[in-house]
Amino acid sequence: MRWALVKVCLAVTAMVVVAFAVPLGLVIKEMARDRAFSDAERQAATIGPTLSITTDRDELETAVLTTEPGSVGRMAVHIPAAAGPGSRPVEIGTRRATRKDLETVRKSGRASITEVPGGSALLQPTALGSGDIAVVEVFVPEGEESNGVATAWLMLAGVGAALIVGSVAVADRLGVRMVEPAQRLAGAAHDLGEGRLGTRVPEEGPTELRSAAVAFNSMADQVVQLLANERELAADLSHRLRTPLTVLRLNAASLGEGPAAEQTRAAVEQLEHEVDTIIRTAREQRPQTQGMNSGPGAGCDASEVIRERMAFWSALAEDEGRKVSLAGVDRAVRIPVARPELVAVLDALLGNVFRHTPEGTAFAVDVHHSGDAVIMLVSDAGGGIADPKAALARGGSGRGGARGSVGSTGLGLDIVRRVAESTGGDVRIGRSVLGGTEIRIWIWLDGRRPEQGRRGHRVGRQRRRIRFAGRS
Repeated sequence: MRWALVKVCLAVTAMVVVAFAVPLGLVIKEMARDRAFSDAERQAATIGPTLSITTDRDELETAVLTTEPGSVGRMAVHIPAAAGPGSRPVEIGTRRATRKDLETVRKSGRASITEVPGGSALLQPTALGSGDIAVVEVFVPEGEESNGVATAWLMLAGVGAALIVGSVAVADRLGVRMVEPAQRLAGAAHDLGEGRLGTRVPEEGPTELRSAAVAFNSMADQVVQLLANERELAADLSHRLRTPLTVLRLNAASLGEGPAAEQTRAAVEQLEHEVDTIIRTAREQRPQTQGMNSGPGAGCDASEVIRERMAFWSALAEDEGRKVSLAGVDRAVRIPVARPELVAVLDALLGNVFRHTPEGTAFAVDVHHSGDAVIMLVSDAGGGIADPKAALARGGSGRGGARGSVGSTGLGLDIVRRVAESTGGDVRIGRSVLGGTEIRIWIWLDGRRPEQGRRGHRVGRQRRRIRFAGRS
């Protein structure tokens, strides 16, 4: 589209330049010719007073030599023979016109221009004192007829070329102004179709394209909002189901032995398995949302969300006699993770603590802000994880990786890992200061990890600082 516009503008401008430049060039050429013959006519008129007084050759020759064309041999005077015996015609200067042309001018009494070798000749009739007609011939070379024409034509060509180049440049800028917003809109639509919901289009360009960009951005915002509502609904349903199931599982474990107790525990496990299957299916069928965290309104206050979820889980912890520690949430910590995502992460980790550690086991949640990253630590005083590497693999916890659980789907740590990696961070499992497991979640605030060298040095300092940080 851009080059088509340039080609159209080039063709139109070229036609306009040709339509004006060619006639103007011809007019300039004609004006130069008229100027040359007007000057010749003026020079021929200067010899008229002398011819009206005398026809003496010597005096006429002197008069001719005093003129500009006569001094360079371009003027001639032709006087016919007087009536009477013995008279002869007088010719002064070099004749270039034919005698026929001279005789025609003498009889008609009108000036004439005739072509001669090397140029043109102006034949100007002049009345003599005797009543006869003499003809003054002024030779005009071809160079005089076109004097200045070449320079004028070059200037016209330069102006025409400048107009064409300028029009092409203007057309190119107009094309860019029209095409680039359209290309950005098409690219954004493609990105949105691939699931990068944070894609937005700058609202610039022509009015129509600005309106299209506004409509596209509004549509993308509505899509993000709809997906956020869907995620929040899914998270809410997950919380409503998983938390009562955790309580039922813990209560079922305290029923002792017997057929009824075994049936209850089996029913709880079966129900828990079905809930995990539903959640996993919903998660796998959810459309990709890469780039969502970069959209308008994305992100949340980690401290606020952690305080809210800890208040929820603290009630159950109090019932089981668990000591709870919370640190680092006294100030706002903005992270590029949607609120439902962070809620799902916390519930998955804290749910694992309740499911895989005995009653009375203490746990803690710490938040550290290092400037370019936020580190969240969920620690417990349980027995730890035998194979941390297997626990971080998708579904690995179902093989005894995560806290030695049997029958777990491994969905919890997979959710945590996906959220961390979406910001360029990661998840690591280690030994906590409480004696059990420590899940360390790194969330980079700018959505990308630092260079390896800088990262290693910075992460080492952060880990040392975190390791010796006190807990409230």
